[in-house]
Amino acid sequence: MTMPLNAAAAAALLCLGAFGPAAGGAAPTPAGAAGPGPATPARFVPGPCPKTPEPVQALSTARCGTLEVPENRARPGGRTVKLAVAVVPAVSAKPARDPVVFMSGGPGGETFDDIPFLVSSGLNRDRDLIVMAQRGNLYDTPGLACPELDRFYAASVGLPSYAPSTQRLMADAVKRCRDRLTAHGVDLSAYNSTENAADFADLRTALGIEQWNVYGHSYGSDLALTYLRLHPRGIRAVALDSVTPPQSVSLPFAWASAREGLDNIYEACAAEPRCKSRYPDLERTLNEQVRKLDARPLTLNVRPPQGGDPVKVVLDGGALLNVLVAKAIPFADVPAAIDELARGRPERFARARAAGSVEEAGQTAHGLTQSVVCAEWVPGHSASDVLDAGRRAFPDWPEPVQAQAPQLAFQEQMCRIWKVPDRTAVQRVATSSPVPVLFVNGTFDMKTGASWAQKTARTLPHSTIVRIPGIGHWAVPQSPCAQKVLASFLARPAAPDTGCVAGLGWEPFTITPK
Repeated sequence: MTMPLNAAAAAALLCLGAFGPAAGGAAPTPAGAAGPGPATPARFVPGPCPKTPEPVQALSTARCGTLEVPENRARPGGRTVKLAVAVVPAVSAKPARDPVVFMSGGPGGETFDDIPFLVSSGLNRDRDLIVMAQRGNLYDTPGLACPELDRFYAASVGLPSYAPSTQRLMADAVKRCRDRLTAHGVDLSAYNSTENAADFADLRTALGIEQWNVYGHSYGSDLALTYLRLHPRGIRAVALDSVTPPQSVSLPFAWASAREGLDNIYEACAAEPRCKSRYPDLERTLNEQVRKLDARPLTLNVRPPQGGDPVKVVLDGGALLNVLVAKAIPFADVPAAIDELARGRPERFARARAAGSVEEAGQTAHGLTQSVVCAEWVPGHSASDVLDAGRRAFPDWPEPVQAQAPQLAFQEQMCRIWKVPDRTAVQRVATSSPVPVLFVNGTFDMKTGASWAQKTARTLPHSTIVRIPGIGHWAVPQSPCAQKVLASFLARPAAPDTGCVAGLGWEPFTITPK
C-alpha cells in the first residue's frame, strides 16, 4: 500500500466470499467480479523494450513486448488494452525452469524503474525475471497518468495539509483527470485487482510458462494474494514483501500501520543506550510538535534535496506524520529530526517535505490508484471510523490530524468524484491456499505494519514469516539478509534458510549534540 505524499511517493506505494480453490484447481469467478467470459483471447506481441527516462541496463538484454487483453472481461467484444512486458534473462547459465514474475506497488507505481532494484536484489540470478506494467501504467495503452494530480502533489508541499482550500484543489485535479480519461473512453471500473490478476494469469498462458513464482511488494502483495485466490494454477510459490492483505487494507489499516512502525522506532531508540539517554521522551516530543504545528503551522523557504531553487514549504501536524510515513527522513535520523524540531530547528522535516515539490509527470498511473482505492479500500468505513482509528493510534493528537488517514487525505471525498462501483464484496476476501508463501516485512514500516504478516498467514498454512529489524517499506532491496532469504525460498519454498535474520539489528540512531 503506497499512497502519495507527492507524485514520487505515490509510486513507492503508502494499504474482499468464500476462500479460493486449492492450487491447481479451476478458479471460479466471484459473484459480481469481472470474470474471464467469452472475450477476445489474450495474446503476447513481441516488440521493443520501453525507452525509460533513465537507462535501465537490464533492458538491453531483455525480451520485450506487449500483452493484449480485454479492458473489461465482463464485456465481450469491447476494446483491448496493451500492457508492457519485459523478460530479463537469468544470470545463471543453467537457470531454473520456473521464472519469477514481479508485481509492483502503488497501486499505479511505475514498474520498469523497479527493475534495477530487482536485479541488484538477485531476482534474476537463477531464473528469468518477468516484469509487466499493471494496466494503466506508464508504457501501457491506454495510460492512466494524471498530470493534473502530479501538479497538485508538487504544489501541495506549500499548502496546509488538511485545509478545506487544499481539499478543493485536490478535488478539482481529480475531477479534471477523471473527465479527461472518461472522455477518451476509458472504463475506470475495469482498473481493479480482479482484472489485474486476470492479466497476470493471461500472461503466464500467453508466454507458455507451465509454472512460475510470484514476488509482490506493497500493493503488489495485495494483487499477488488476489491472483493466488482467483488463478492458482501454475503458481509454485509466492513471496510477499511489506504485505497489504486484501481482506484488511482500508483507511483504518493505514492508521494501525503508522502506529506500529513508530512504536517500533520508539522501542528501538529506548533499547539503544545512547539514543535513550539523548532522546528520553521521543514519543512525547513528537506528540507535542504535532499539536503545536497543527495550531500554528510553520512556513519556510527551503531548497529541495534534489537541488534547484528554494520552494515554499508548510509544516503542520499532518505534514509531520506524512513525512515520517513516507520514509522521507532516514530512520537513523528520525529521533534527531524530532528533537531538532522541538528546539526550533525544522530543517530536516522541511527539506524532506520539499522533496515532494519536484514534479515527476506521468510516472504514476493515478487513474489506477484512484480506481483501486475507491473501489476496494475506501468503501465500508465511515468518516467516524477513520477518526476513531486515528484516535486509537494517536490519542494525544488533534482531531483534524486524526480525521485523515496517513497519505490518504480526503480520499473519501475524492472517491465521490471518481465514481467507481464498490468492489469490497469480491475483494475483501482472505486467500486460503496450500502454496508456500514467504512474508518479508521491515519492523520500521509505517505504511504496512509488520504484524499484518501473522494475521494474513492464518489462512496460508505453508507460510514463513521474516521480520527485518530497522527496515521500512519494501524490505528486500534494502536488506542483504532479506535477499538471501528470498533466494533460499525460491530455491526451496518448503524449507527456506532464514538463519541470517537471528543476528540482525538496526542502524544506530544519529546522536546530535545538545
